[in-house]
Amino acid sequence: MDLQLQNKIVLVSGGAKGIGAAIVRCFAAEGAIPVIFGRNPEEAKELIGDINCGHSFHVELTDLEQIRAAVDQVHDQIGEVDILINNAGVNDGAALEESPQAFIASLEKNLIHPFALAHYLLSDLKNTRGNIVNIGSKVADTGQGGTSGYAASKGGMNALTREWAIDLAKFGVRVNCVVPAEVMTPLYAKWLAKSPDPEITEARIKSTIPLGNRFTQAHEIADLVAFLASERSSHTTGQVMYPDGGYTHLDRAYSDPPQ
Repeated sequence: MDLQLQNKIVLVSGGAKGIGAAIVRCFAAEGAIPVIFGRNPEEAKELIGDINCGHSFHVELTDLEQIRAAVDQVHDQIGEVDILINNAGVNDGAALEESPQAFIASLEKNLIHPFALAHYLLSDLKNTRGNIVNIGSKVADTGQGGTSGYAASKGGMNALTREWAIDLAKFGVRVNCVVPAEVMTPLYAKWLAKSPDPEITEARIKSTIPLGNRFTQAHEIADLVAFLASERSSHTTGQVMYPDGGYTHLDRAYSDPPQ
């Protein structure tokens, strides 16, 4: 299926590794021009070199002035952005026991910069009749414990998806959200390795994922993101989608080995 993404300029926050890198690779494979914003310049440059296309900008996403300046650089050096992927975020453990300042800092790391990027790219998206794909988290739906800031941020991401879809519909700009659950990324593997028995922990988590009792792969998230950003989903907006093997909404107490 041709997603008709050739030469589309796609800005991906946090696109240097994990799910973000899978998204960058997917768009590049479709002929788009990825632009990475994030704090990992060496990893971003390595990825751009590997796929042999795209651009990267070193941006501290909690610094609103850096975001604005980097958007200006994109305009000067590359052109108008067609697609914004709000991917960057961190499950930072800002719990209820933490200070209000820690909660605010978590919102800055997870929710404020998606708004800033959408704000600074608003003219681009209207001019190109582009679209936004936000990357959420199952934590907004299921909770996790010990991560109030992240949960609130990702709940806010779901709400902004629907709010922006209404705001921008009259301009032909679509806004959707993709919600990962248990996705095997290098960061997830690092977290898993810290458990007392990583193999047992991994097996327990897999057993709670109804479809196939396996982790979602990063490329499966990326494929849905690219589809939502393409004209193949031209009448889809305001949707929050869960490519998670049924983890979030199906009864995880049910266990049935795959046939």
